[in-house]
Amino acid sequence: MKRTALVTSILLSLGLAGAHANAADAELNLYSARHYQTDEALYANFTKQTGIKINRIEAKEDELLERIRNEGANSPADVFITVDASRLAKADELGVFAPVKSMILEARIPAHLRAENWYSYSTRARLIVYNKETMKAAQVPTYESLADPALKGKVCTRSGGHPYNLSLGAALIKHNGAEKTEQWARGVVANFARAPKGGDTDQIKAVAAGECGVAIANSYYLARLMNSDKAEDKAVVAKIGAVWPNQNTWGTHINVSGAGMLKHAPNKGAAVKFLEYLASDEAQAYFANGNNEWPVVASVKVSNPALATLGEFKADTLPIGELAKTVTEAQRIYDRAGFR
Repeated sequence: MKRTALVTSILLSLGLAGAHANAADAELNLYSARHYQTDEALYANFTKQTGIKINRIEAKEDELLERIRNEGANSPADVFITVDASRLAKADELGVFAPVKSMILEARIPAHLRAENWYSYSTRARLIVYNKETMKAAQVPTYESLADPALKGKVCTRSGGHPYNLSLGAALIKHNGAEKTEQWARGVVANFARAPKGGDTDQIKAVAAGECGVAIANSYYLARLMNSDKAEDKAVVAKIGAVWPNQNTWGTHINVSGAGMLKHAPNKGAAVKFLEYLASDEAQAYFANGNNEWPVVASVKVSNPALATLGEFKADTLPIGELAKTVTEAQRIYDRAGFR
């Protein structure tokens, strides 16, 4: 042991031990389920700042998690990044993450937006859009109001099995209880203008076209349309209004993009640097300005016309790790209610 200590001391004095560590962490293997072309600049900036090359594999969450599990201790993956709290929680339940101790991350990311083994880096809100010709904002002030019988035949949404809607259901369970959430789900189903289909952008366009009066959509889909120069997108935006739900109660439901270091990461130093980089002012501003998401670091200045137009709102501060615990129950409730 003394000889090992002596060798280490000599290496450190020569700078060789540090050189070896840097060489080992000269690259980062990223498994990503974020499919946004705009993230290219985000990753390029990390490499420019640190000299660490990013090797990226992109696929759907389930495919990546299955790959990580199959690779086991031989997995080359250092970091897993994706969208939606329930997906991150699922990864954590599978035991693929390793805890990261970082004063930078703890100082910059609010406690309710980090779990024990992963961190949130951006947020998106689940808002309500309505047709300005046939509806008024006062008719849909809350998520609960979507189950009002007065809205029969007016509600559009994507599949109840989609993680965005499951996370909303999980939040409703936490705030209102399972019984009331099931009553709500049945009420929403009774108010469908059509069977759930398509993505959030499709719901917004359906509202603008008058196919339905109201819909639920993630904020960044609306922001994309608002920032678009296309005439057809401008026409859609002109016909709809947006509501921040539940401003007088628990606040608008938010979801996240997040990441964690993997248990068998071969480049742990690079992984921690990358996670800390995602919480930097530059990266946080990029989430907002490049992909219409809100940064989790409150002090970061945002320069995004659409987000500025949408304005400030009261967000739900339910701990993101707690939210994921009722996702499975939300799925069962939706199934019983026929929200598929």
